[in-house]
Amino acid sequence: MRHSLESLAAFAQVASEGSFSAAARKLGKSQSTISETIANLEVDLNVALFDRSQRQPSLTAAGKVLLGQALQVLAANDRLNRSASQLSEGLEPRLTVVLSDTFQSRTFEAMLSQIDARYPALRFECLIAEYEDVVALVQQGRAHVGLMAAQESYPPDVAHACLAERSEIVLCVGRSHPLATLPSVTADHLKTERELRLSTYELDDKEATPAHSTWSAPGYLMLLEMASLGFGWTELPRWMIQRFGRDQLVELKVPGWPRHIHVDAVWSTRRALGPAGAWLLESLTQG
Repeated sequence: MRHSLESLAAFAQVASEGSFSAAARKLGKSQSTISETIANLEVDLNVALFDRSQRQPSLTAAGKVLLGQALQVLAANDRLNRSASQLSEGLEPRLTVVLSDTFQSRTFEAMLSQIDARYPALRFECLIAEYEDVVALVQQGRAHVGLMAAQESYPPDVAHACLAERSEIVLCVGRSHPLATLPSVTADHLKTERELRLSTYELDDKEATPAHSTWSAPGYLMLLEMASLGFGWTELPRWMIQRFGRDQLVELKVPGWPRHIHVDAVWSTRRALGPAGAWLLESLTQG
């Protein structure tokens, strides 16, 4: 490479400060050193970066283009250094989180942003599951942390902590469904129509056979698709309807609904969490 990171840093500092002397003070170097560094960089790149015809140097057209690229190189170098530092301090190379769709999307987006900023070296993996499937993935070591609808009890090797947020669950049908036109819906109405119900892989056929017609799926998104097509009524997180089914679904007015449920974080007591997993768990449960 014909130019050093130090010269790119000097270039970015002069552009930011608007003068060689101010950049020199910021970098703790002499003005002559900074001037020489920029001059050598211009020779290496074979282009003038600054117009020096005025009292204060200003970026040339080429300088404006190259400044953006120089900043990208400096940012990449910073990520490299932080990643190497974190890995040398014991950061786990991979963190797997298994999510229930009861964990709201806005919280999830904020979580991803924080992970990206704090642990650039981390390989983050996200799985989607519900209820017993979440617990099983944590027990098996396939996932480090699970986020799921709170349960009354957990296996002895699974620890849990309640998150501050609650998820709102509603009953809904597709707009073409007969129940969609009713001003209010009773339990008897529901019994006469097909239920689209959540059924995890772990439970499989262990559940008792319901007295009324049902279809099942292991995830809320598939239930949303089925309901949108008019195949029956189902329970769905409100945030999911608002994001994916606002124009296709109708919320049913049923006594006792909507329901609010707590969300738990779960993890295995048989495996210690790494730095990123421990930080994530703390930030979610203390937030």
